[in-house]
Amino acid sequence: MKKILLLSDTHGFIDNQILKFVKQADEIWHAGDIGNLEVTDTLKKLKPLRAVFGNIDGADARAEFPLDNKFEVEKVSVWITHIGGYPNKYYQRIREEIKLNPPKIFISGHSHILKVQYDKKLNLLHLNPGASGNHGFHKIRTMLRFELDNGEIKNMEIIELYRRG
Repeated sequence: MKKILLLSDTHGFIDNQILKFVKQADEIWHAGDIGNLEVTDTLKKLKPLRAVFGNIDGADARAEFPLDNKFEVEKVSVWITHIGGYPNKYYQRIREEIKLNPPKIFISGHSHILKVQYDKKLNLLHLNPGASGNHGFHKIRTMLRFELDNGEIKNMEIIELYRRG
């Protein structure tokens, strides 16, 4: 079993509220718009990190992290990308490949809107953790945490951090 903390859109911001949850996880997944590699360097010092770069990320993040990160953990296939869309509205770059080879979990960030949605057509779970940083229109900083256990996704939780002013 693996405990996963999923975050996105930090935009260069990390604080003790985020780090408290990082310390409770086995792995950290970041769905892009890192903003500053100090964020990912801090995360990597504490736990294993899987991440992708986002549209605001510069050459340093693009050199370190891929556009798409596809892997398997606990018999669960995962695809993380920053701009991916949602069930029935996948981003054009994603559409054909996700139909041909759907993962069990498809993760994107970008929108700053937390969403957990099951895609019945492709039999996959779409996750967007919202935004855990301070930059953007969102009022509440959010993340997701869950467990992967031998092919199953369990104990999904929404984490709401302090309200933005």
